[in-house]
Amino acid sequence: MLYWLYEILNINILGYITIRAGISFFLALFFTLMFMPVFIRWATRTSSVQPINTWAPDRHKDKASTPTMGGIVFIGATVLASLLTVKLTNVYAIGALLTLFLFSIIGFQDDFAKIKKNENLAGFKARTKLMLQIFSAFIITCFLCFFADFNTDLYVPFLKNPVTDMGLFSIIFWSLVIISTSNAVNLTDGLDGLATVPSIAALASFSIIIYITGNATISSYLLMPNFQVGEVAIVASALMGALTGFLWYNCHPAEVFMGDSGSLSIGAFLGYLAIISKNEILLLLIGSVFVIETISVILQVGSYKLRKKRVFLMAPIHHHFEMKNWTENKIIVRFWIIAILSNLVALISLKIR
Repeated sequence: MLYWLYEILNINILGYITIRAGISFFLALFFTLMFMPVFIRWATRTSSVQPINTWAPDRHKDKASTPTMGGIVFIGATVLASLLTVKLTNVYAIGALLTLFLFSIIGFQDDFAKIKKNENLAGFKARTKLMLQIFSAFIITCFLCFFADFNTDLYVPFLKNPVTDMGLFSIIFWSLVIISTSNAVNLTDGLDGLATVPSIAALASFSIIIYITGNATISSYLLMPNFQVGEVAIVASALMGALTGFLWYNCHPAEVFMGDSGSLSIGAFLGYLAIISKNEILLLLIGSVFVIETISVILQVGSYKLRKKRVFLMAPIHHHFEMKNWTENKIIVRFWIIAILSNLVALISLKIR
């Protein structure tokens, strides 16, 4: 709508991506702060609360009455704010909204099944959930390849030229990026606000990178690829605003959890941002906390299957520190610090090419 005002009424200030990104941030923040209390009251009244995994540390038993599925509120706020601010003819912005929609549907169905059966493990079977993620990621990557005709070159940090053209293999590679990041954020979402701030930090980094990628002058100066993806920074900014509003209610002690409807969507969206900015490899640094959490699970499962021994007291690794009697706030804040520092390093590295 705002871009329409720019084109029809010639309000020049609304033509700038930075201005509309700022507006989208505050619109999504406002929508989340306005609707989240309503959702919390509804979820409490209808017993739409978080079923606690029987394997979780004992201190988590106190969270059994906390409403979940808060993701549908901040994802809804993100989409609404984006529709009001982005140029809807931009194919990459459409792809961004498609990513949020598809993965929020998967997460919502999984959350709803858990709530209905009042059992943390009663959602989708792992195989069913993975197949739905693969199907959704395939739709998104095919959209990029065939509808958006997106460049299939693979870029590596610190090199100014692509290392290879992936061709149709890009569909498999990009799908893997989206699915892996989606599940990584989902694994991290185990403590109050633990996944929220690292997600905001990653979104901030990608917003900057995508704005640069979409700007011919700045991208040329930094020897970065240039594509017309700048509008997606507005969607990323909206999600940052929505998550900031969500954090108001999600900080310890949490009044609401995001659930899979939020975590799966955030992760998939971060994967999408990495793809369109040609920073699939740098995603490992930008999402360092998510990578650490995922590796801890892989090591734990692999070690137990091969050696019948555990590497950690419990996985993901945030539970390991809980078992070592670290307070929840200490774990959360230290992971936040790691996330912020790694994102600063990632942004600094952009000039090294």
